[in-house]
Amino acid sequence: MAQNLVNALSLGSLYALIALGVALLFSIMGLINFAHGELIMIGGYALLWFAALPFAVTAVLVVAVVIGCGLAMERLAFRSVRGASGETLLMTSFALSLFVQGGALLFEGADPKSVDVLGSLGTSTEVAGLSVGRLDIAIIGVTAVLLAGLAWFLRATPLGVQMRAAAEDFRTARALGVRANLVVAAAFGVSGAFAAIAAIFLVASTGTLTPGMGLRPVLVGFVAIVLGGLGRLWAAALGAYVLALLTVMLQAYLPGGVVPYQDALVYLGIVVILMFRPHGIAGRPGAVRV
Repeated sequence: MAQNLVNALSLGSLYALIALGVALLFSIMGLINFAHGELIMIGGYALLWFAALPFAVTAVLVVAVVIGCGLAMERLAFRSVRGASGETLLMTSFALSLFVQGGALLFEGADPKSVDVLGSLGTSTEVAGLSVGRLDIAIIGVTAVLLAGLAWFLRATPLGVQMRAAAEDFRTARALGVRANLVVAAAFGVSGAFAAIAAIFLVASTGTLTPGMGLRPVLVGFVAIVLGGLGRLWAAALGAYVLALLTVMLQAYLPGGVVPYQDALVYLGIVVILMFRPHGIAGRPGAVRV
């Protein structure tokens, strides 16, 4: 059980990185950005482009590339439809996702590619009698630092306070002098940074790159923020860890003949939770319905 809890904590940390990138934009703009998965995909291919460099340099360049792509998405695709309906924003994100995937297919091809990232962390170490992968320790540690850093940024910096105000009521915050363009661009930048870190750990775990690799992560992120509660960043992280716990425990304890139905049972568990908590585990009644 303890070993499975550690595995769930590692998987939940990876899910939390993805979910927070999606939740941050939703809290400010009401946007479920399905193109966030393509930022993860771009980060994966950026690892391949810069693979010959020392890892520290590669990681910095990957984060810079993904943040730049996130800012470009905001400026070129979303700024002109910022005041549009939720349906328009959603369709814009779908169109952008397909466009970026098409570009990846054109320039990188459809065949899967492999890249060795953080290979030195592929071994395990003993922690309190448990066998814990060094990559798992890295994922848990980095996610904890990023969560603490995001909390500090949102509470202790002027830009972070403006982002929190915009998340509560964007129109009122704008009327009170909050610079909308700056706040939204900052949200896309932070979201891009989380996508880049998630891409590094995702590729380190799987070692495989495909143009469609961002689809499943963004769906996981969306499910996590719905499970935790729309509109609250910490609730998105909570939903990510609960989703990971369900996944790991079912994988560990299901009988062999039922394992092929694991994903169906995970989402059945989510449906049961939402039956008793329709607004999510930590959601507020009256929250926006998507």
